[in-house]
Amino acid sequence: MTQEERIEEIKKMLTVKHHLVTRDLAKHFNVSFDTARRDILRLTSTGQAIRVHGGLMEVNRDDVPNFLARNQVDSPIKNKMAKMARRFVHAGQCDFIGPSTTLKQLCNLLNGLDAQIVTNLIDNSLELMQSELPSVRLLGGKINKKQRFNYSVTALNILRRIKFNTAFIGTSSVKEDGVYSNKMSDSELSKTAASRANQVILIAEKYKFMNHSTSPYMSIPLAKIDVLITDTPLPKDIQKNFAENTQIIPVMKEAHYD
Repeated sequence: MTQEERIEEIKKMLTVKHHLVTRDLAKHFNVSFDTARRDILRLTSTGQAIRVHGGLMEVNRDDVPNFLARNQVDSPIKNKMAKMARRFVHAGQCDFIGPSTTLKQLCNLLNGLDAQIVTNLIDNSLELMQSELPSVRLLGGKINKKQRFNYSVTALNILRRIKFNTAFIGTSSVKEDGVYSNKMSDSELSKTAASRANQVILIAEKYKFMNHSTSPYMSIPLAKIDVLITDTPLPKDIQKNFAENTQIIPVMKEAHYD
């Protein structure tokens, strides 16, 4: 059994038991304790579960964990992805940065840069307030308290009046035909921002291409993605869904265990 297969089964086990012990997982899969521990690190470092002493627990009981739950996960992988995204932000740009715990880390890396940032995520704007630059426009509207973003028709109209250098987009799920969200409002904002950008950069860990979360609202076709920043290399059958000129950047090498 590959690591990916074990991880999928662990996720199913978490929906039933909600808490799993490392030694029990090693016994269940007939693998070493170190291999079971690496499986747990893979799940927890990408925000799919929370690491606890001796094992792991599910993030919450929802199909798509809310922003606050995901934000509590200290993930070095997300930090690597944020640092990679930072390479695409330059002085003088006007960029859109959407809701995402990884993109929140990107915002923290932009303090002091002479640029303009537009966002609808409250936490992004808070990260960007640590220095005078960059300038920040927080879109207004009704607050989604669980996901911590604003939405309004006025916000959509403002986006339609701005030309962005780059739109940084997060997602809860990526399917064969496009980028999906579990909220129509989030999908509409991402779609509008992307349509006004010279370059669209998607931030999505590998598991988001394989999960079955309830995310029915497509925002952007994969053919419109210019750059994908992910954690580990994607299988060729997933890569082929993107346009030939899409730049796919994994920040880590794939690991193979047992």
